[in-house]
Amino acid sequence: MNTSYLETDALGFYGEFGGAYVPELLRPNVEELEAAFNSYCFTEAFENEYTDLLRDFVGRPTPLYYANRLSEKYGVHIYLKREDLCHTGAHKVNNTVGQILLAKHMGKTDIIAETGAGQHGVATATVCALMGLNCIVYMGEKDIERQTPNVQRMKMLVAEVRAAVSGSKPLKDATNEAIRHWRNHPDSYYLIGSVVGPHPYPKIVAYFQSVISKEIEQQLLEKTGKSSPDKVVACVGGGSNAAGAFYEFYDNKNGALVAVAAAGFGVHSGKSAATSVLGTPAVLPGRLTLRMQEEDGQVAAPHSSSAGLDYPGIGPLHAHTIATGRAKAIAITDEEALEAALELSRLEGIIPALESAHALSALGKMKLQKDDVVVVNLSGRGDKDMNTYMDKFPNL
Repeated sequence: MNTSYLETDALGFYGEFGGAYVPELLRPNVEELEAAFNSYCFTEAFENEYTDLLRDFVGRPTPLYYANRLSEKYGVHIYLKREDLCHTGAHKVNNTVGQILLAKHMGKTDIIAETGAGQHGVATATVCALMGLNCIVYMGEKDIERQTPNVQRMKMLVAEVRAAVSGSKPLKDATNEAIRHWRNHPDSYYLIGSVVGPHPYPKIVAYFQSVISKEIEQQLLEKTGKSSPDKVVACVGGGSNAAGAFYEFYDNKNGALVAVAAAGFGVHSGKSAATSVLGTPAVLPGRLTLRMQEEDGQVAAPHSSSAGLDYPGIGPLHAHTIATGRAKAIAITDEEALEAALELSRLEGIIPALESAHALSALGKMKLQKDDVVVVNLSGRGDKDMNTYMDKFPNL
């Protein structure tokens, strides 16, 4: 039996979720990846290069900011972990820096990735430019239209952006295209952007994002005298920012972990992406997890105004912690998230990414005690979502 929520068994399962469901052709790839990760990413040489890049290139540590006016409104102590201040504007770069060093160590020169809101695509293109490697990013045709600034950034860096035109054309279909490419070009390196895909990817991405909660522990201790918050709140699509924010607190039962899903038009509206509430166990590319599905077992089409949360599944680590009760799932509608984005902008002078706005909106749905210390992971900045915000608030 696992002694930690972060441990997997030999087959890569967190409890009943996880594993590596890949074509036989790709079996050597995931085995090679796991061996390289275990042998290289815990060495002094890797740690030194990774830490130096996080400091000098990414701009870490990111601040833990006390949101005074937001705290006054909700009657608790609210801290924002400012991942929006990372180079590229989101937490995604923590993972891409780690994986690009791993890929380079493995001798890989052709990098492929998938992206939804474009933040992972930008972060992948950024590190490929840094290391002089080839980069192809698959992005749903629908997301290319609504995330134009990030598409332009990827192209200005080094990436070739390829549209996924099958299905409903969001993140799910970009992921399918990336896996298809990987299967046809097994010598390439698939740089997955979230805690999804076949083992060992969920474990690898969570590890590289764990820098978020490691900093929270130290910063909170300096600011409050306690290293563990009463609640940690983060949005969950695939869930890399949440895995990073929760990482150091999974096995500390003193604090609540709140995973915020995108409810779209409403959890039971038929236009939702709240997998943590609606999902049932099933295989989604590469792993067994919670998945939204139709009565006939087909993957249900998700809906969220947030491209980064518009996904019908979650990472197996999140599926495990939600199923066992360690993390609590809360679903937030498009409307609620948009209002939360405006609230933070007006109260604190910070425009959040629409994904992060879902986490902020959960403040109004939680049972908060006076003097609770609540950390919200502000996973990205709102530049990419300005068209969506202006459409919602045309009279600003």
